[in-house]
Amino acid sequence: MATQYIMHRDSNAWRLQVWLAFAIAVVACAVGTIQLPGQELDRAFVALGLFFSLFACFAVAKMIRDNRDGQVDTPSWVMTVWVAFAAAVLLTAWGLWRMNIPAAEKNYMVVSWLFLISTTFTLAKTIRDAHEADLMARSDLTASEVPAQATQSTQSTQ
Repeated sequence: MATQYIMHRDSNAWRLQVWLAFAIAVVACAVGTIQLPGQELDRAFVALGLFFSLFACFAVAKMIRDNRDGQVDTPSWVMTVWVAFAAAVLLTAWGLWRMNIPAAEKNYMVVSWLFLISTTFTLAKTIRDAHEADLMARSDLTASEVPAQATQSTQSTQ
């Protein structure tokens, strides 16, 4: 028996909230990184860690959703995605932990980073949900047009 899904469209308010939260997280991380006291190398490391975390989150979200109904990715790709995500989280956490900066700035960066991770997963899900709802709507339209066209063609031949 085939899995059936109910098409659910997110409200405009939800989509706005998701995009705003993601934008705020990105801005908070950027401002925190730019204003971070310490050496340029530390700021560069944090920026790279944030980008690595961002892209690893999108990769994990996509891989999980792609394999929802059955394994479509190779086991080595699944392992690569999870290892990259773990490396991004661990290396960024280690970089923030080892930085010699005041606790308030360190805590700000940690909270901004966790906010970025959370909003990235939420944004990825919202975008994918909208895409799948569009695909389902298109397939429903196509399925309803086929019987109508068949009826019209039999009426024209009579």
